[in-house]
Amino acid sequence: MATEPGMKGALVDGASAPIVVSHGANWRERARMAANDLAETRQLWPLVWTLSLLDIRLRYRGSLLGPFWLTLSTAIMIAAIGFVYSHLFHSDIASYLPFLSISLVFWNFISAITAEGSICFTQSEGMIRAMRMPLSLHAARVVMRNILVLAHNIVVIVVVFAIFRIVPSAASFSILPACGLWVVDAMAVCLILGVFGARFRDIPPIVASIVQIAFYVTPVMWSPVMLMHRGISAILVKWNPFFALLEIMRGPLLGHALEPTAWAMALGYSAALVLLAGLVFIHARPRIAYWI
Repeated sequence: MATEPGMKGALVDGASAPIVVSHGANWRERARMAANDLAETRQLWPLVWTLSLLDIRLRYRGSLLGPFWLTLSTAIMIAAIGFVYSHLFHSDIASYLPFLSISLVFWNFISAITAEGSICFTQSEGMIRAMRMPLSLHAARVVMRNILVLAHNIVVIVVVFAIFRIVPSAASFSILPACGLWVVDAMAVCLILGVFGARFRDIPPIVASIVQIAFYVTPVMWSPVMLMHRGISAILVKWNPFFALLEIMRGPLLGHALEPTAWAMALGYSAALVLLAGLVFIHARPRIAYWI
């Protein structure tokens, strides 16, 4: 009697002994399968694009403005907050409103990635059970969908810059590698939170609460300059990973020179995030289908 990999059996006096089933995939084998999963997702990027467009169309089906309703609501919120907080912070609205528009638009992307990433596998339960496709495709679908939404909201920043006649400087070109880093980080976040969200259903509300707290302690509505001479600045700015990731996108658009410190911190946080995502996905990938 022939035995398959992962199955042990023997002939004893003409009769087969009980077959013991054990998983034969060691860590190296699971790492190879996880890498193949990501490679298949990269090859299936047209499918990721199509599914992302379908998600947006279904979300705004029957709507007059479609995804631009989110853009309109973002613009109204920026205008309202900008008018009020510029007076509270005694800031010039011509300098505060561009800062606020960039901060809120990019923060909405971060918030959406964390919220939707934590349910990327449980939300795709039907597809995972019905057909064979790489699991990382569902995380990539969330990332692509929110990149498309971000592209719509960029219009708000363009309008604000046009109103105040702000012309981006040559430093704005450094936003290109920052965008690439954000895409990698978004994919890593979706894989990590998606795995934990599939295993523990309390993860989505916990993540939502943490992100809401992070919004208030991160320089989004207030400028880091306000805490420059206070001891709390080291915690809320220098050691805040959200600040570093925001600053490498926000700083160039505001005409600030490239900050090596912010980039060093952003790269360090991103490296840790990618490493953690790899370890979590390698370990949990075979179990995701059973958890959802």
